[in-house]
Amino acid sequence: MRVLVTGSSGHLGDALTRTLRDLGHEVVPLDILEGSSITDRACVRQKIAGVQSVLHTATLHRPHVVTHDRQRFVDTNITGTLILLEEAVRAGVDSFVFTSSTGVFQATGWVTEEVAPVPKNIYGVTKRAAEDLCELFSRRDRLPCIVLRTSRFFPEEDDDRSTREAYANENLKVNEYLYRRVDIEDAVGAHLVAMARARDLGFGRYIISATTPFSPTDIADLHTNAPQVVRRYFPDYEAAYARRGWKMLSSIDRVYVNAKARAELGWQPRYDFRLLLDRLEAGEDVTSPLARLVGSKGYHAEVFTDGPYPVG
Repeated sequence: MRVLVTGSSGHLGDALTRTLRDLGHEVVPLDILEGSSITDRACVRQKIAGVQSVLHTATLHRPHVVTHDRQRFVDTNITGTLILLEEAVRAGVDSFVFTSSTGVFQATGWVTEEVAPVPKNIYGVTKRAAEDLCELFSRRDRLPCIVLRTSRFFPEEDDDRSTREAYANENLKVNEYLYRRVDIEDAVGAHLVAMARARDLGFGRYIISATTPFSPTDIADLHTNAPQVVRRYFPDYEAAYARRGWKMLSSIDRVYVNAKARAELGWQPRYDFRLLLDRLEAGEDVTSPLARLVGSKGYHAEVFTDGPYPVG
């Protein structure tokens, strides 16, 4: 299959490109770092010719909120998506998968696809608008579109100084697998099954996050005493953490739920808190081989004095 991957030099784009090629697919990369842009219609039209599927990961991210103005976000995340959708219809592609983000939510509690998105910054606003464009093209032009709202998969340190000071980077990321993180290998898997299922489903929005052990009845206790709740599900976690000088978050205010993606897409994520605990105890790396291969990409060319990127 000939697949167009936008943002092919980024975290997810690189992982998708490597995986697709390993599976024998022909990948057409489209990335601003390689001299091509989703806002250049002529470029998009040339790249999309003969393509059966589009995996659209290119975006300005939340770390760009401080360094890029709002117009740049609109141009890239909305106009760029519009151009891709129009050219996908013109080219007659079989499926279009859009990488959105749990950043469209500002909700706390038990977060499913039924929760109304309320974006808190221009990043979330433009991702939600691009989602709606996908739905419009699916309904109006019968373009099979799947929207994947991915949770965190980047390896960089947290942008909040107090959080960085309180937790070792690996400690924090293992904690996040309980409620808001996904390994990039599983994120890639979600895109592959979405690509395969798009024609049957027509349109769908799905949260892509590691499978949480929690239930809705845990939410109140998670907010007030997260370690106690985690202990109920994983009695062995405290000893494993103590051996490393790690600690659990004192409070968890939201849980992203992937049940719909597992049920409708048939997605089967591997990396969850239980697996990571077992790997820690076995002295193994908690990240997937693909995550280690892709490594850290960063978001900016410049280096900042306070953290991996500025906070807005």
